[in-house]
Amino acid sequence: MSRMIITGIGSHGDIAPLTGLGVRLREAGHEVVVAAHSVFAELITGRGLDFRLMETNIDIDMNDPNVDKRKAAWQFASPAGVRATGMGMIEALRDEPADVMLLAQLTEGAGFPLAEAKGIPAIGLRFQPMCATAAYPPASLGPRSFGPFGNRLAAEIGGWLGDTVYRGVVGDFRRELGLPEVPVRELRRRRTAAEWPILHGYSPYVLPRPADWRAGLEVTGYWWPPRPLDWQPPAELTEFLAAGPPPVFIGFGSVVNTSAHSARISEIVRKALRQAGVRGVVQAGWLQLDVSDDDVLTIGEVPHDWLFPQMAAVVHSCGAGTSAAGLRAGVPAIGVPSYSDQPFWARRLTELGVCAGTIPHAKLGVDALAAAIRTALTDATLRANAAEVAARLAQEDGAGQAIKAIEAHLATR
Repeated sequence: MSRMIITGIGSHGDIAPLTGLGVRLREAGHEVVVAAHSVFAELITGRGLDFRLMETNIDIDMNDPNVDKRKAAWQFASPAGVRATGMGMIEALRDEPADVMLLAQLTEGAGFPLAEAKGIPAIGLRFQPMCATAAYPPASLGPRSFGPFGNRLAAEIGGWLGDTVYRGVVGDFRRELGLPEVPVRELRRRRTAAEWPILHGYSPYVLPRPADWRAGLEVTGYWWPPRPLDWQPPAELTEFLAAGPPPVFIGFGSVVNTSAHSARISEIVRKALRQAGVRGVVQAGWLQLDVSDDDVLTIGEVPHDWLFPQMAAVVHSCGAGTSAAGLRAGVPAIGVPSYSDQPFWARRLTELGVCAGTIPHAKLGVDALAAAIRTALTDATLRANAAEVAARLAQEDGAGQAIKAIEAHLATR
């Protein structure tokens, strides 16, 4: 068996599925270490996995309700930010023994040279499609198609832009690790020629693998996050659920904004639930929502695989992980996307026939949200479609397929 390092940077939705894959790898007999930032230590150790701290080397507190989200995004995505987090990764893992590195997308910049310096293979782990295809543009650009040629061109331009912006950063990583200087475009060409493997942790039924993807790009199925060890639901929540009909879930995950914005969205949610005449479970999330009203309960982190099947509908930002959890539960969705790949997955939910409406977060209002909730609760077709998707997902074993692919790749080396 092998010793594996899984690396992740991002939000809760970027890390939770990695713990699902990590637990399954461990159950298959492999040694697994998961490296991430300090905010995710409990998420990882609470699933029984070994945690390695990667310092962000960036002075920002994502738990601060008044964090400037544009400034935060720039600090992480700027060359200086990528250099800072990448050096934190190198410092944490350069002496960590391993046979393979499993790299989430935002860790590839430092992860490739680190794996090369260790003399071990690297395998990519992604939760959204970013590789060139005629079928659709990279998920981070949203749902709009630019046509077959334009979709491929968008991905190729994105790759060129990333190489151009971060070439100096990658050069710094290589020098730090004692590696020879190689242009980043040449490094990319070598990876493509070698059919560098990238495993996509989402369902091929939800989004089929494009026929024009190169060999090595695989869609395995979802890597379901496990519940924390010895987890029990809060008594207040179980009592609330037992006290009436299934409520509507509302939560916006890792969306961050000001305290004033949080208060405004909390009030919109309260009024919409009351106008729709339904009970609600509101997850505070990074936005720190706080909704107080009759028949409404505000909660903290609760495993979605336990909570969502008990909901009448789920309202969320359409991040890859939350979208997956809603599909798995077989309940209708309402999309409130903000940025990145969220509009892309919101469109997929609509195309699958399980979404009662999509309301951009910036345009969220009481009347629109209440109307979408009523549709979600009364449209029998939505519920039937959601049940069908859930039945399909129950037949998949995404983590098992990923493990087979990882083991097969290691066996060829």
